[in-house]
Amino acid sequence: MPKLDICYNAARRLPPEERERQIVNSAIDYFTRNGFSASTRELAKQIGVTQPLLYRYFKNKEALIDRVYHEVFQWRIEWEQMIADRSVPLNERLYAFYTDYASVILREDWIRIFIFAGLTREGINNKYLNKLRDRIFLPVLAEVRADFAIDDPCDPADLDAQIEMIWSLHTTIFYIGMRKWVYGASVPENLEAVVRQKVDLFLRGAPSAMRNFYEGQT
Repeated sequence: MPKLDICYNAARRLPPEERERQIVNSAIDYFTRNGFSASTRELAKQIGVTQPLLYRYFKNKEALIDRVYHEVFQWRIEWEQMIADRSVPLNERLYAFYTDYASVILREDWIRIFIFAGLTREGINNKYLNKLRDRIFLPVLAEVRADFAIDDPCDPADLDAQIEMIWSLHTTIFYIGMRKWVYGASVPENLEAVVRQKVDLFLRGAPSAMRNFYEGQT
């Protein structure tokens, strides 16, 4: 019997829940390395199943991509709690949040799938970025203003200017993953130390920049 047939027969004996998990895990690895334009026929071949069998679990490629996206970009409610806990100094809260957040997003699958999604699946990243803005960026900025006794923004333009400041912190951490998983460049081994450094730079610069922005408006 041909080897491929053996694979198909073995695959048919898997319980449905195990088969689905096998497909999802394989799809994460496959799309991580090949992007979303890659063929599901080739994916099925690599798993050792037929393409029609794959589509018994996911009605089309879009459904499979949605599942992969959901699996990779999981959200931890603890992040929001860390940021809001004023019993802990602000710098320690940001150290804890960004160290944990970095441990999640600086994986190969997270970085590469996020980049592929932004390039080839228009709009698919928007839901995540909106959640990031509402549940991380805005709360962090509110905590910075409270900690440094800075007035709330007067209008949407002021708020947008502050959001750009938090983006400067966020993207420096995200870019560590870009350097490693997209460019193949070396990155620091002590991630926690790097996160602390970047948080310190943000807290030294952002409050002053906020005040200077308001002074420039008056």
